[in-house]
Amino acid sequence: MTNNTQVDILISGGGIAGLTAAAAFGSAGFSVQCVDPTPPITERDAAGADMRSTAFLQPARSLLDEAGLWARLEDHAAPLQVMRIVDAGGEFAEPRIVKDFDASDLSDLPFGWNLPNWLLRREMLARLQDLENVDLRLGCGTQSLFTRTNEARVGLTDGSQTRAKLVIAADGRNSPMRKAAGIDVKTIRYGQKALALAVTHPIPHANVSTEIHRSGGPFTLVPLPDYNGMPSSALVWMERGPRADALLTMEKEAFEAEMTERSCGLFGPLTLASNRTLWPIISQSAERLDGERLALVAEAAHVVPPIGAQGLNMSLGDMRVLLDLAKSDPANLGSAAMLASYHRKRHTEIKLRVQGIDLLNRASMAEAQPLRNARAMGLNALYAMGPVRKTLMQMGLGAR
Repeated sequence: MTNNTQVDILISGGGIAGLTAAAAFGSAGFSVQCVDPTPPITERDAAGADMRSTAFLQPARSLLDEAGLWARLEDHAAPLQVMRIVDAGGEFAEPRIVKDFDASDLSDLPFGWNLPNWLLRREMLARLQDLENVDLRLGCGTQSLFTRTNEARVGLTDGSQTRAKLVIAADGRNSPMRKAAGIDVKTIRYGQKALALAVTHPIPHANVSTEIHRSGGPFTLVPLPDYNGMPSSALVWMERGPRADALLTMEKEAFEAEMTERSCGLFGPLTLASNRTLWPIISQSAERLDGERLALVAEAAHVVPPIGAQGLNMSLGDMRVLLDLAKSDPANLGSAAMLASYHRKRHTEIKLRVQGIDLLNRASMAEAQPLRNARAMGLNALYAMGPVRKTLMQMGLGAR
């Protein structure tokens, strides 16, 4: 192995955001190196597989197309035609208010398409194998960052060094590259965790994504393709930490009874169809999205609770802006002017979305009955106002 590599772009992080960035910039003709200390798990039932799913909203599809990814993903995707919000905050776990937001009110296409994260990793790796200008180093991470006005030098954990015009930090909420650049973050902790898993159920989901609010946080069932001949959904169940810990280790039958009750029985009895995984819930935003020769994207830049499919779609919004800036002026890739422009185009929108999702999450956590009733009235009021409803749907699609 050479001790010194030179590329246009070094991407720190090989999660879904980092792999998407590698495919997008690689497909645009830039030379790319993508590194991650943990090789991705690409089989559904392997230990440590990421059982979360990602709903790609409409604007994300053009980026996936340009990156040569959509053709690989399309056949595995479950369309999301309707976003259904259910308030079940009464005395018993049953729907009090059910409101549907139908994509056909705005568009000929669904709101988005849902795919399991382990499968995304598998298909993205396969795409990157086809790109000769992408050097994928899995099992190797970034450990130091030294920048000058004309380039960055990044030390890797295998002892080698890479020189790049632009470093993209897609290395998560504890981003080593963000820390190396001395960029501060603001973090909010909710005392919540999210269970992520797959379920099967006898009543078909009919391409409806269902978010049920009671207390502790939303309980969201997002359509997946059928599994073992049964309708299947990805479940994200947010609860206060101790309750989530108890659910993680509960016997299978007891757990199935708990999640069926929490689902208000809307899909019939829910059956566990995967491993259970647990994720801590925080909100976090970086003070700046840029440093010298450095752009922060995805969870290195912003972390939000998993509500309304905003997390990864915000990340792809980062990528879209960065890619367009890079393609419009390749000679100035990674320059201070390009990166200041990136920060300016993304920072305000990210701030607004992080604040909005924080408010939604706090409302969904409400335990006290009067607060739950206020939440239900708020949902009714929002839905009743046509222009507001349309604006919410457009924001859900990632429109500004």
